[in-house]
Amino acid sequence: MSESMPTVLEVLNLAYRYPEGAQPVLDDVSISIGKGCFHALLGPNGAGKSTLLSLITGLRKLQQGRISVAGADIEQQNMRALARMGVVFQQPTLDLDLTVEQNLNYFAALNGLGPKQARQRIADELERFGLAARRKERIRQLNGGHRRRVEIARALLHEPELLLFDEATVGLDVPTRQQIVDHVHQLCVEKNIAVLWATHLVDEVFDHDKVSLLDKGKIVGRGSCSALLAEWQAPGLRQVFSQLAAREYDTTEVEL
Repeated sequence: MSESMPTVLEVLNLAYRYPEGAQPVLDDVSISIGKGCFHALLGPNGAGKSTLLSLITGLRKLQQGRISVAGADIEQQNMRALARMGVVFQQPTLDLDLTVEQNLNYFAALNGLGPKQARQRIADELERFGLAARRKERIRQLNGGHRRRVEIARALLHEPELLLFDEATVGLDVPTRQQIVDHVHQLCVEKNIAVLWATHLVDEVFDHDKVSLLDKGKIVGRGSCSALLAEWQAPGLRQVFSQLAAREYDTTEVEL
């Protein structure tokens, strides 16, 4: 991605603290993502990734800092900002008793798409994800990988400028995870979409991806994956993190 590409997501000096917490969950976090950029938010469980995404999506109220999506402030222009993003959360949000097509039609209606427009976009996305033959199947009949594909297809129906993924491949087998990660990278190129991919899995980050390393609520390193590896003369991002955070990359903590 060229550095001159228009900014889609701007997170500035974000700080957040739970009412009962002595320590901030997020501390002076800033992230900028342009069109067509796959940006990995990488950190161990407990780093604050889910809290950050809940603030970007408006599920939590900002305490300090600013967030804008395609120029729309998340607080002052909430509906406009939300309309420009698609989200795939860690926990599945599909209705298991509805078919693939019914789930997508419901989402399309919520986003104001007319019947004709919805039919065309649903057909396009099901074809893109190889799900056209499964459109009449109930979600509970699908395996985890196919359900994730349906959720990503749903997130694309209203043609967002930003896609957010919160540990979207957790619980999937390695080949399925890789297929989904590859496909999302392709979306960045084909549709010029900005992606914020929150994960604790280092193998989901490609060499050319932008990376923000998050540890205990703070960004401890940022840059392209390849540049970070070169700068720290490390074989992988796990070792880069360990050098920057002065501790081992531990994924056993509780996610925030």
